[in-house]
Amino acid sequence: MAKTSKPAAKTVDPAVTIDPKLLSALICPKTRGPLTLNRETHELISKKAKLAYPIREGVPIMLIEEARKLEP
Repeated sequence: MAKTSKPAAKTVDPAVTIDPKLLSALICPKTRGPLTLNRETHELISKKAKLAYPIREGVPIMLIEEARKLEP
């Protein structure tokens, strides 16, 4: 008999999981504007400031000096 393989279950990387309540409470330290989560790059994005704040080991690093500048 041939074995049937099940589709791989999606796993959620805990380093990129942020509680929605926490995400809604976080703001960009430069503009005081909202942030969006980019799960692919593990960053919080401030569109207004054009900055991406890293998430390291599940902890958002909310320092302007640590943020990556986004291309215009």
